[in-house]
Amino acid sequence: MIEISGLLGLVLLVLVIWAIVSTVQSNASTAAKVIWIVILVLLPLLGFILWLIFGPRSGR
Repeated sequence: MIEISGLLGLVLLVLVIWAIVSTVQSNASTAAKVIWIVILVLLPLLGFILWLIFGPRSGR
């Protein structure tokens, strides 16, 4: 059971890092970027779900 939760934690960490990088590269304002990064760091799982639904789109 510990191995599964550790693996899920690692997957969540990778997803949150990806969300932060994508947010920094987006065309959103600086304030919006900071708010999204704070949400992602303080509430990783809920923040990632909210970011998927409402977050800024990539600037590419």
